[in-house]
Amino acid sequence: YEYSTKNIDIEVTVPRRTPEDRADIVVYDEDGAEYLVIECKKDGITDAEFKQAIEQAFGNANSLRAKFASVIAGITKTAFDVSGFKPSEREKNVIADIPKKYGKTPKYKFIKGELDKELKEVSREELIRALEKSHDTIWQGGKLDPTTAFDEVSKLLFCKLRDEKTTKKGETYSFQIGTHESAEEIFNRINAIYLKAKKEDAEVFKEDIRLEPKIVYNVVEHLQELAINKIDLDTKGVAFERFMEDFFKGKMGQFFTPREIINFCVEMMNPERSDLVIDPACGSGGFLLNALDRVRKFAESNYDEREAWEHWHKFAMNNLYGIEINDQIARVCKMNMIIHDDGHTNIISTDSLKNVDEITKQHKGFKKNNFDILLTNPPFGAIVKSTEKDYLDKYELGKDKQNQKTEILFVERCLDFLKAGTGKMAIVLPDGILTNSSLQYVRDFLMEKSQILAVVSLPQIAFTHFGAGVKSSLVFVRKKKENERAGNYPIFMAIAEHIGYDATGKKDAKNDLNKIYEEYKKFKK
Repeated sequence: YEYSTKNIDIEVTVPRRTPEDRADIVVYDEDGAEYLVIECKKDGITDAEFKQAIEQAFGNANSLRAKFASVIAGITKTAFDVSGFKPSEREKNVIADIPKKYGKTPKYKFIKGELDKELKEVSREELIRALEKSHDTIWQGGKLDPTTAFDEVSKLLFCKLRDEKTTKKGETYSFQIGTHESAEEIFNRINAIYLKAKKEDAEVFKEDIRLEPKIVYNVVEHLQELAINKIDLDTKGVAFERFMEDFFKGKMGQFFTPREIINFCVEMMNPERSDLVIDPACGSGGFLLNALDRVRKFAESNYDEREAWEHWHKFAMNNLYGIEINDQIARVCKMNMIIHDDGHTNIISTDSLKNVDEITKQHKGFKKNNFDILLTNPPFGAIVKSTEKDYLDKYELGKDKQNQKTEILFVERCLDFLKAGTGKMAIVLPDGILTNSSLQYVRDFLMEKSQILAVVSLPQIAFTHFGAGVKSSLVFVRKKKENERAGNYPIFMAIAEHIGYDATGKKDAKNDLNKIYEEYKKFKK
């Protein structure tokens, strides 16, 4: 801000305040009069604590007769014109930024492409803290349920990312608080970004932003400084995954598959640039994003920077497909894809089990016999009843039945999506499908329609951290051609006792999946 160090003092005693009260930083004008008072707080303080810090800054600024006040808590910052308005008019007092070198107050702080007005690149930890603060602001100590709060964070984060991408050089970013702007003005500007996205992608963005303007205003305070799109993909991915992992514990655990299991499945399937990849129960998008990461890292190791970017970006845009029945979680998946530099246009919110023709009408990319690789962890335990769903009798595994479990129907639907002869699948299945005598007909169907490549038994604790305790295995298959007869063939079988984390989700150095993958490679030779 170009203020001389000789005009800056720290820990300044404030007259007419309690004896121990000191202003953290005071900037003086050239005549020695108090000009700016700054309160510095630790990152991660609550909204209530931040508000209290604002009151403290105002009190100190008024006592010192300073023109401006500012509060900084990590990446959350705000500034005020103390002299221009009454102390009670906090919103009108807000300015975009403190003036540079005693100059004019800027209308906006952040302008795309201007070196000293660009957004700030931050670390993984700073990004996580900003996301957590945003979630806490929206959650409001329990006024909203966690699912709704997370959904609203996703909407606003989407607006933030879209604003970063679509703002042209020389233009001010929309996702920021300008001088003397009200909460309603901020809300209307952010909402305009969201409504435009909603018009373009009504399948996923079905609901309006359901937050009061003041809450949106506070979230913008937390996120406005960040250049999220400039953070490298691995850092962004891990940050968002960590943020999601905390949220997806418990009742939302069905929508989240641990990274260790995802890594193993993707390694086993080994997706390449030309492969069309689908997850028909994509949840938060873990399988798809891991496939993207694998293709990206291959490209970055084998091509120059521009060729590598084109290689993996085309894969992200054209080769990754996901279906998620829960539109809130579909939004989360889209957000996850956008954070990883796109691919979100091929994520749809619908029921994967309904007739494929209906899904194709929704998005022409979703067709039978179309995909090279399928990676999925389908929902367990739910029942499809013939009285509620007219598609049950269209399934070989659902014919002449009053009801059927979703995981059994998913086995058939997944095979529907795969290319005959070459399409491969990695699927998480409950052990009951593999062992119960009453489900022999499901195993017979799977053996008839596919070649079993491998079965890896997971420990009981594999999903307990995320609220699911069903003993499961990973099943890897290749879809047969019509009328293909495989005869007898060896199947790779393994038991994983340790998978890189324990029942509480805490990381564990022991991971049998790495050794199992190496053994599988030897088995295939």
